[in-house]
Amino acid sequence: MNKINKINCFIPTGTPVGVQETVSELASHPQVNKVYLMGAKSPNILPEGCVYIKTDGGFSTETISKIADLSGDAEFSLLITQESKISFGMLALERLMAVSADTGAGWVYSDFFDNLDGKLTPHPVIDYQSGSIRDDFEFGPVLFLRNEVMKEAVAGMEESYKYAGLYQLRLTISRETLPLRIPEFLYKVEPVDTRESGKKMFDYVDPKNRAVQVEMEKVATMHLKQIDGYLAPEFDPIRFEEGSFNVEASVIIPVLNRERTVTDAIESVMSQVTSFDFNLILVDNHSTDSTTTLVGKLTEIHDKLIHVIPDRHDLGIGGCWNVGVHHPQCGKFAIQLDSDDLYSGPDTLQQIVDAFYKQQCAMVIGSYQMTNFDLEQIPPGIVDHKEWTPDNGRNNALRINGLGAPRAFYTPVLRRINIPNVSYGEDYGVGLAISRHYQIGRIYNPVYLCRRWEENSDASLSVEAQNRHNLYKDRLRTIELTARINLNRNRI
Repeated sequence: MNKINKINCFIPTGTPVGVQETVSELASHPQVNKVYLMGAKSPNILPEGCVYIKTDGGFSTETISKIADLSGDAEFSLLITQESKISFGMLALERLMAVSADTGAGWVYSDFFDNLDGKLTPHPVIDYQSGSIRDDFEFGPVLFLRNEVMKEAVAGMEESYKYAGLYQLRLTISRETLPLRIPEFLYKVEPVDTRESGKKMFDYVDPKNRAVQVEMEKVATMHLKQIDGYLAPEFDPIRFEEGSFNVEASVIIPVLNRERTVTDAIESVMSQVTSFDFNLILVDNHSTDSTTTLVGKLTEIHDKLIHVIPDRHDLGIGGCWNVGVHHPQCGKFAIQLDSDDLYSGPDTLQQIVDAFYKQQCAMVIGSYQMTNFDLEQIPPGIVDHKEWTPDNGRNNALRINGLGAPRAFYTPVLRRINIPNVSYGEDYGVGLAISRHYQIGRIYNPVYLCRRWEENSDASLSVEAQNRHNLYKDRLRTIELTARINLNRNRI
């Protein structure tokens, strides 16, 4: 069959009111060859201008294979992945075709408008990098695929997945050509999920999504093996004999303007019962509220509390951490506590230090319980990151967007690597770097209370702010993935 320079379109049947308009717009477009409505159940009334194809209702490998089979009589496919009403801008399809044809890109996406109650709001997305291998990368609900590339990718997909077919397709294509973003607003979409960023960010740890996460990990691990980025479970040995320390552990709290919570955090540390000596290094990043005064008064009560105000004025959270870690009174282990969080009980520090020795690791990550400001549990409840396994955790870490809390480090290792001087993603970046060489230990019972309130830095972020955060974390992944590939190739 000879291909024609046109587009086959694939739309989920579950699309709410507005599917008829989307189908009609696409079916009448001169560049569209066919429109397919796909899903587990045919709609009672099939919109005019489209053909129904039975699928499993999601984006399994089987569904992706069926799309690839049906795409063969056109050069391109337009795939709508979200059940929303979508309408396209002037010459948008022509623009997608031209960019794909001119660049040879197999996977093209663009910025778009959110259309909420008739008001258009720009919704930019971000550029794809080699490190953008997280499964929740936001492309927007419209994907434009070159059929020749898609068919070749599908032919090479040996495993079959119920949930991870689209992710599998994306990573397979990316090994030949990275997805390409057009930084233009080519369509508008009526959004379905209008929750704030602080509520969306924990979806992946919801227990009901566990089966999905298992599949995503398998797909990501296979991808890493294909590009020489996979690390076998072979770790550098860790010995707790470096340096000389006055105390076994130091809790480090960076703080800026937390007058409502800093006292609670400090008292949480001071209530710890341990078999070893510890202290608290609080790095006060030039607070302008009453935080500095409150901490100063508490130093008169608690001799374990060390109040540090840096000389520098250009420090983010990571920079404050470096001040604490390199402080001469920092202990053998440096343990995290955010200034608005608490330890869940008096044995948290003991459990963490015990885990270092038992698991022989350079970093320990605990589990936490989500609460509101009044310490009442809120969804998703306990976040334990059980997707982490000793054998594959450091590979899977490149797929997910965070490693958990509280985080603790063997100080000599952290002093060698240091923490990026930023206020978002700094913990993730150093965790990736440590895991490249060393085992990371885990505590799966909750030892930490993560308090969500209106002053959390990620409680309600604009799209632009979310994009900056995601772009930075993708860059951390790109850096780390490149380092791992070089490490593997230098071993040969």
